[in-house]
Amino acid sequence: MTAVRDLQRRLRELLRERSVAHGDFTLASGRRSSFYIDARRTTMSGEGFALIGALGLERLDARGWAPALVGGLTLGADPVAYAIVAAAHAQGRPLDAFTVRKQAKAHGTGQRIEGCFTPGAAVVVVEDVITTGHSAADAIAAVAAAGGRVLGVLAVVDREEGGRAALEQAGHTVEVLVTPRDLGVR
Repeated sequence: MTAVRDLQRRLRELLRERSVAHGDFTLASGRRSSFYIDARRTTMSGEGFALIGALGLERLDARGWAPALVGGLTLGADPVAYAIVAAAHAQGRPLDAFTVRKQAKAHGTGQRIEGCFTPGAAVVVVEDVITTGHSAADAIAAVAAAGGRVLGVLAVVDREEGGRAALEQAGHTVEVLVTPRDLGVR
């Protein structure tokens, strides 16, 4: 457990160093905020990738989720999913990734879900940051429409602005690695 606490501590430090900005921001939801968390600056770093992979896999195990796939709405979810599947592979565990496009392609196969997704698969939808929950809800709807079974949602950061509650009210369990309080911004 000490190793997990050390990883959690380092993830919080890395997010504070790389991803938290203070000022006056308009979020994707249209809301105003005195802080912005650009988690991609952490999720796309080598150290962040390793931390999120290990902690994400640990959280899946703690929850008892055994998905065949992890993924979510591109772009924020992509490095989170890839980090978790890389950590699983390093342990010799089968786990693949998928990504949900914002819109289906107008060419080729016209798919909205790319990667290793197959109908009937058990999946965990991942997110970099949850604010309103709309991105995760969009990914959940796409997965369900394609015949997938969503076990829950795993987010690196929950801004604690109602998104988690909305997803849980819709019947989806949500696991979160970090909150703004953990980062000292609330």
